[in-house]
Amino acid sequence: MQGRISNTPVPGLDALAEAILRGVGGPENIESLTHCATRLRFQLHDGSKVDQAALDALDGVMGTVPQSGDRFQIVIGGAVANVHSKIINLPSMSRSGAARPQSDAEVKAAARAKGRGRFAWLDSFFEYLSDSFRPLLGVLLGASLIIAIASVLDALGVVDFRAEDKSATWVFVDAMWRSVLYFLPIMVAYNAARKLKIDPWVGATVMAAVMTPNFTGMLNAGSKIPGVTTTTNDTLGTTESVAHVFGLPMQLNDYGGQVFVPLLMVALLALVYKALQRLFPENIQLVFVPFFSMLIMIPVTAFLIGPLGIWAGNGIGEGLSWLNNNAPIVFAIVIPLLYPFLVPLGLHWPLNALMLQNINTIGYDFIQGPMGAWNFACFGATAGVLLLSIRHREPLMRQTATGALAAGLLGGISEPSLYGIHLRYKRIYPRMLVGCLVGGVIVGVLGGVDTEAFAFTSVLTIPVFSPVGAYLIAITAAFVTAMVLVYVSDYRTPEERAQANAERDAAEATATATETPAETVTADDRELVTVGATTAHTTTSTATTTTGPGTGASGAAAGGTTLAAPVAGRVLDLDQVEDPVFSSRALGEGVGIEPADGRVVAPVDGELITVADTGHAFGIRTADGVEVLIHIGIDTVQMRGEGFDVHVTPGQRVSTGDLLAEADLDAIRAANHPTVTLMTVLNTAELAAVEPHTGQDVTAGAQVVTVRR
Repeated sequence: MQGRISNTPVPGLDALAEAILRGVGGPENIESLTHCATRLRFQLHDGSKVDQAALDALDGVMGTVPQSGDRFQIVIGGAVANVHSKIINLPSMSRSGAARPQSDAEVKAAARAKGRGRFAWLDSFFEYLSDSFRPLLGVLLGASLIIAIASVLDALGVVDFRAEDKSATWVFVDAMWRSVLYFLPIMVAYNAARKLKIDPWVGATVMAAVMTPNFTGMLNAGSKIPGVTTTTNDTLGTTESVAHVFGLPMQLNDYGGQVFVPLLMVALLALVYKALQRLFPENIQLVFVPFFSMLIMIPVTAFLIGPLGIWAGNGIGEGLSWLNNNAPIVFAIVIPLLYPFLVPLGLHWPLNALMLQNINTIGYDFIQGPMGAWNFACFGATAGVLLLSIRHREPLMRQTATGALAAGLLGGISEPSLYGIHLRYKRIYPRMLVGCLVGGVIVGVLGGVDTEAFAFTSVLTIPVFSPVGAYLIAITAAFVTAMVLVYVSDYRTPEERAQANAERDAAEATATATETPAETVTADDRELVTVGATTAHTTTSTATTTTGPGTGASGAAAGGTTLAAPVAGRVLDLDQVEDPVFSSRALGEGVGIEPADGRVVAPVDGELITVADTGHAFGIRTADGVEVLIHIGIDTVQMRGEGFDVHVTPGQRVSTGDLLAEADLDAIRAANHPTVTLMTVLNTAELAAVEPHTGQDVTAGAQVVTVRR
């Protein structure tokens, strides 16, 4: 029996994935498939097609949990991510002709999309904006970091970043980041055309036509060229030039860094391009569709769309500038409070476009400063989650939060935090918004924050904001406020926390059991119990439940083994236990006992295979191979041994009634943990029956479970 525990082969993941797929009714029955730390989560088309008994019998499956609405969960343990990946990539998934199950990210994206509005055209509009910018995040971030480095060197006095007589070296450095911002309209036009399913190079070419030296030469030369006149915009302090082309007035603009113009242009270009595709036969479309598209859209862009985009951008910019100048504290509060709701829906791109518009028209931007309060509140909330994941030993969340926090602090990217964490837990947003409010108020009270560059708001770009002191105070306050609120009050509800901790304990027990021979295991304060965890596949398929009075006997009984109550108290069915892992029988059939006192004794003769250093869990194996888990309280591993006085050591042989530990029930209650003591048979699946005797008040040592070989 001992060899079986330590040397049980791990089933092939490919075979396990195939078996799970058959058990849930095949690929065509899967609507979506996601996973958490230990469970596969299926949304099925028809839940009645599930063969639960077959799934429960699988090596590698710790238990199954049917849910309402054709939802079904399978408890796997620490290998759940690998099993999920194997299922998704099975050949039968592609051969079936069924739609590929949605990923976790896709399910969330679909859920977010439902909140965008009732009108399909509005959804399409924001998708158009988002997809026109999203592919550029990398180069925008790269340019942002180059600006940040140059700004740091400027702050240290190495170079005057804003001087007009810089050396050729620093002029070249300027070109490195200005290349992205100046030619941004061409890049946006390319992406927008791809989004609307037309030739992206045509979109890029039309936009490039009004950015050539020929076009900008007329603007730069001003009135020196016959037919060009120049006027001044008193509000923005900018100059405007008009050229008379073919006898028609054409406003000349520097379209470098503009984003409204390419977005408007490509929307019209798509109509023209697709109309030309219908007009010309397919065999000559390659020549004439791009030709006529350029012939039509370059003049339309130069005469109409370009000036219209400039006017629109300037108008909105003037309105925001007026608000910023006349009610700066209102502006500084509204921006960070608005962004948490705009970014998840992709609605923040218009504001990003306005930032670029401001830099290109008035030479600075006043939106990015208050926006920094939102970003750092977002990163602070992620930092709070990271600290909690370390405290509660949640490796998956720790990994997620670490990556998201690094992307945020170093890159100014909020999406990993939002999509990976914040949108999953409803408690985070209210706490994050307090951080946004605090940061925004500070920006407003200190008179606002400006920047002369388009920069992702990260730690590295702090020097590009002015005044840098006010900005630093605001983002620090936003970060710390959100972090502290999330850490102190938790990002999970009490119910979610209890379930997460239970799943963690089960996953740790499974991982330890598969890595370490059970005979030599020494549990530390992070283990639930390892004895027999690899065999805790199922319970309900073989176990029967009866209710009746205990006999008070322990040991052999009518063809089986009896397990005595480890504590005195009221015997409960596992269904009554508020712990999803135990109540689902993932760790075997058994009972819960609401203890009358804290004296915990051995329920059976056997060897102590595991004794948790924290004193909250014990594993005993009998001479005939029954593996018993005793777990004092729920989630009491967090008490780290406080309130537990252990009287035994691993490897010690015990007899029924021997004292294992004394638990301070008042201390457990004071720590907000249930005191119910669990006793389960971990290898239930290999036994003929495990029969709990519930609904009775017993003394320690009374019979509460009958085990039949």
